[in-house]
Amino acid sequence: MIEIEHASLNLEEVTKIIFKDERIELSENVVGKINESYNFLNEFSKNKIIYGINTGFGPMAQYKIEDADQIKLQYNLIRSHSSGFGKYLEPNYAKAAVLARLNTLSLGYSGVNITAIRVLQELINKDVTPLIFEHGGVGASGDLVQLAHLGLVMIGEGQVIYKGEIHDTADIFKQLSITPMTVKLREGLGIMNGTSVMTGIGLINSIYAKRAIEWSLACTIMICEMVDSYDDYFSKELNQSKKHVGQQDVARVLYQHITESKYIRKREQRLYNGDTDEKYFEDKVQEYYSLRCVP
Repeated sequence: MIEIEHASLNLEEVTKIIFKDERIELSENVVGKINESYNFLNEFSKNKIIYGINTGFGPMAQYKIEDADQIKLQYNLIRSHSSGFGKYLEPNYAKAAVLARLNTLSLGYSGVNITAIRVLQELINKDVTPLIFEHGGVGASGDLVQLAHLGLVMIGEGQVIYKGEIHDTADIFKQLSITPMTVKLREGLGIMNGTSVMTGIGLINSIYAKRAIEWSLACTIMICEMVDSYDDYFSKELNQSKKHVGQQDVARVLYQHITESKYIRKREQRLYNGDTDEKYFEDKVQEYYSLRCVP
């Protein structure tokens, strides 16, 4: 179980949650902060004009929304923007978007009530993925269309992916005893107005990139062993001459591994032993350029 503590997630924890189905729990501090934020906004908004609570949105902000219609306004915002189309996001990307939204809302600055956070927690812990379409406005004042599809699932509507198949959200919520979000104040705007979808995509791509680097280093080590490479190309002394931290890190990882290999040669043992009578060297004196330049 990974505890969410005021947007404290790191990439390692994201990896465990998305790829290893680690469960999450909200800390008492997070729950308290969310409740405090909601209670403040609920009280503060009385007898005031506040955008997105008792006004329309965008160019419709000039119009006041009567008290009796304010909750309907939030539902209508979610439903009207659920207009994505084309292919839907792969489940890992969509799940990462859910996690990113939960991580942001756990800061307690959005004024949403606790049911919004709880349903996101349930989606992650029970591995239910909202059906979110790729095409729509990403980054245009927030990932509005994509997050609207997330919001649609949060209120118990739309569709989800569960165990590899698409289902109506209502059916899966009933099956798994998941309670939809209760809209009380501005939950529609609070859920939709953010960049959690592009953040989720970025998180997954960062994990994939990290994995690709690890695989590349493993392949490099194997190739070095196959050609009986020298080890000094990856030495700290050589690679610290360039002030590139990434180069130094790669060289350090490679050097740590190849020094344990019986197939890797030491230059001082082969070429610095005083034997300089050879006219032709059967073994390579200078390693393949593609290997030397890996860092």
